[in-house]
Amino acid sequence: MKTLKKLFERQDCRSKLSDSIPQADLPEMLERIRQIILKILKQSLSSDQSKSWGQQLVEPADVQINGTRPWDIQVHNEDFYSRIFTGGTLALGESYMDGWWDAEHLDQFFERVIRADLEEKIKNWVYAALAIRAKLLNPQHSSGAFEVGEVHYDVGNELYERMLGERMLYTCGYWKDAENLDQAQEAKLDLTCRKIGLQPGMRVLDIGCGWSGFGKFAAEAYGAEVVGVTVSKEQVKLAQERCKGLPVETRLQNYEDIDDEKFDRIVSLGMFEHVGYKNYRKFMEVAHRCLEDDGLFLLHTIGNNESTTHTNPWIQKYIFPNAMIPSIAQTGKAAEKLFVVEDWHNFGADYDKTLRLLK
Repeated sequence: MKTLKKLFERQDCRSKLSDSIPQADLPEMLERIRQIILKILKQSLSSDQSKSWGQQLVEPADVQINGTRPWDIQVHNEDFYSRIFTGGTLALGESYMDGWWDAEHLDQFFERVIRADLEEKIKNWVYAALAIRAKLLNPQHSSGAFEVGEVHYDVGNELYERMLGERMLYTCGYWKDAENLDQAQEAKLDLTCRKIGLQPGMRVLDIGCGWSGFGKFAAEAYGAEVVGVTVSKEQVKLAQERCKGLPVETRLQNYEDIDDEKFDRIVSLGMFEHVGYKNYRKFMEVAHRCLEDDGLFLLHTIGNNESTTHTNPWIQKYIFPNAMIPSIAQTGKAAEKLFVVEDWHNFGADYDKTLRLLK
């Protein structure tokens, strides 16, 4: 598998592939490669071998199979082991959905798995296919950006109204002094406004505004005028209802299509994860072009401690299509010679508490 991945990572190979294969045919080609590799893997591993491999895999994470501790996993289907071996983290999630295994406390199980870096030990054809796709294509560019809105958010607003708090924010709350989810989300919005020195009458651009939760707060609490852009029709519909009578405009628009408008402040809260490494520079250029010379830009994103080109297969399929987590290096490189970084604030641990309280 490492040989296959390195073959496709070679620059000359990528050039020949992208020159000789139409872009529309690449997904089908990758699927054929996936089927071939999967067939080989299934034929090469017996049931006993896969079970032994599974038991050895989780030992470094202090996880026992069919153990008695809250983070130990209970296996209900003996085919679970071979499924994980051939399918990696995607198969781990799907087999849980199918009832093949469970754990009393999933968060404790995954904390140990992540700390032991077990994902690196089960990277397989799924990762190879995503890596190849990321190298050859640019799925987050232009029309591809709207796929996130259509697949993830346009399923309807009722789900998110039940799931999220009063402010309708699908990002990390700020728990420094908060006692519940609504307080944490409002504290994050207020922290954002204070960091950018928001004043009444200022014009603010919110890139990836969601349901315009920030815009509503900034208009009500700080007297700002806000323009928000999103790639979800359903988000636009509900945001316009929630912000009726306020100086908040919510547009169905990709950030790349924003005209040469000028804003006193720009924020982007939890959207940069959808931009893709090939477009980080473009994103920063748009923000730089739209910001007044004495303006401030605040970027809020989940961060990675290593630079990657694609996301986890489970997240790709079920959570955020075409998403990836940026690193400090990638973010800094994209902003080079455009922005001066004056503040870097990490409260990533607050995301765990936020996710626990989402309904």
